[in-house]
Amino acid sequence: MNATLLQQHLRSATGTTVSTQTVRNRLHGVGLYARRPMVCVRLTSRHRRDRSDWATEHVNWRRNEWSNVLFSDESRFSVYPDNRCIFIWRDRGSRNNPAFVHESVRFGGGGVLVYDGNSIDERTDLYIIRDGPLTARRYRDEILRPFVVLYAAAIGDDIILMDDNCRSHHANLVEDFLFEKGIVRMKWPACSPDMNPIEHVWKALGRRVAGRQPPPQTLQELKRALLEEWDRIPQLVINSLIDSMPQRCSTLLAVRENHTPTQNDFL
Repeated sequence: MNATLLQQHLRSATGTTVSTQTVRNRLHGVGLYARRPMVCVRLTSRHRRDRSDWATEHVNWRRNEWSNVLFSDESRFSVYPDNRCIFIWRDRGSRNNPAFVHESVRFGGGGVLVYDGNSIDERTDLYIIRDGPLTARRYRDEILRPFVVLYAAAIGDDIILMDDNCRSHHANLVEDFLFEKGIVRMKWPACSPDMNPIEHVWKALGRRVAGRQPPPQTLQELKRALLEEWDRIPQLVINSLIDSMPQRCSTLLAVRENHTPTQNDFL
């Protein structure tokens, strides 16, 4: 509810008319400020129950147990990302100054889908997925076979694969392939990106790419930037994200299966 609506409610309820600036001043005086709401996926009662069960099962896991988990995920990066959440400081009347204008294109300029797997002290190479949907067959042949299976062979029989509940990840041919290779999959609660440390690795990678000067202007430049910046992310950052898993579980239980804070609160 903005200051104008509050002004109208006050006038309707009490007959008192004050300016919207007065409303804002009073709100600021008690520590309330207008902020964009955090955008999260909708959680049903089933989601909340599954999240609670998962957190209860893993809250007491130790580092040696989390070190067996390969957190894997795909993410899409655009040449011209959505920057509506960027704020700048400028003088009144300088809105059209070229220094304060962010140019964008209507459809984002194209994007790149990438895959990565992270664990404590290890990670896979960043894989750029070629055009087209990531079907179950492609997931098996382009990701599981060359990355996860080889990773499992290097790590040992205790590996646990964490991937989300995307339909292509759980097709029968994928399930059969993992069973054949003896790879155990972690049961992951749906609608829980806040519990996945790799989501914050993606954010870190996106900030690094967006901060390049000049930023990528073509798909080829974007691909090259993603590969270069991926190699520059310290493994210690990834380790600290995975080390936060016990605290993530505790926090999830503390907020009664609601959305947990951002990863910055765990570092």
